[in-house]
Amino acid sequence: MALASSALTALVPLLILGGAVLGSLVSHDAADRIIRHYDLTGPGAEAVTSLFSPAAGTSASVGVVGALFLVISLLSFARAAQRLIEQTWELDPLSVRNTRNGLWWILALGGYLAVTGWLQTLLGGGRLHLAATVCEVPLTGVFLVWTGRLLSAKRVTARGLLPFGVVAALLTAAYSVGAGVYLPRVFNSSAERYGSIGAVFALISALFSAMLVIVASAALGREVHDELTRIRQGHRPSDNEVRRQWDSVVEQTRSRWRAARELGARHRSQDPGHS
Repeated sequence: MALASSALTALVPLLILGGAVLGSLVSHDAADRIIRHYDLTGPGAEAVTSLFSPAAGTSASVGVVGALFLVISLLSFARAAQRLIEQTWELDPLSVRNTRNGLWWILALGGYLAVTGWLQTLLGGGRLHLAATVCEVPLTGVFLVWTGRLLSAKRVTARGLLPFGVVAALLTAAYSVGAGVYLPRVFNSSAERYGSIGAVFALISALFSAMLVIVASAALGREVHDELTRIRQGHRPSDNEVRRQWDSVVEQTRSRWRAARELGARHRSQDPGHS
């Protein structure tokens, strides 16, 4: 949730600003790209247009205070990603001492989003955009391995991050295909119920799901690397230890699923529009 919130507060203003500044240089702004990618129509398309497109007659310039807050939001997102890497690989936190690497990562993230957007435009035929998604898999894997190296200040080796990159790239591709089916319904239903602000709720859902994939991939990638290391070293856990770890994972999964269901039930009961 922290990653999704940081991504929302950092990427949405950046996309709005980018669309305003580069509107004369590109054929489609952020709103058009989202609408085209998910084939949005009706209320969903109107909500996205209202959210991302600047009002007519407004200036694209940004004041000093606005630029400062934008940089702070972007650095906050980079710091959240950095904490994910540090906690997963059990590293001492660097906090603001890694700010320079965070700035480099933000620039690289912008380049990654630009390249994937170009691939979607070039190869994104069909509702699920399978050709573009397949081409993005190696690019995503390389970017995430590089991300781990940079945000960990090279305290984790590329070899140690490789399982994370592979798992995350594959799961992200699967999520992208699933999102192409599910998200249009979320955008339309949220827009019909809440109006333009419904696009924000839909974006929160999309970002939360995407960050959940990244967090799960990081944890799974770390476990895969540790297990491969133990195998190379000739270590093999006993059958009782394997069963104990499996039972622990199952119980944690069930507990989190029950907590998620209870949270969803409370939200539905508090929703005035819920019948």
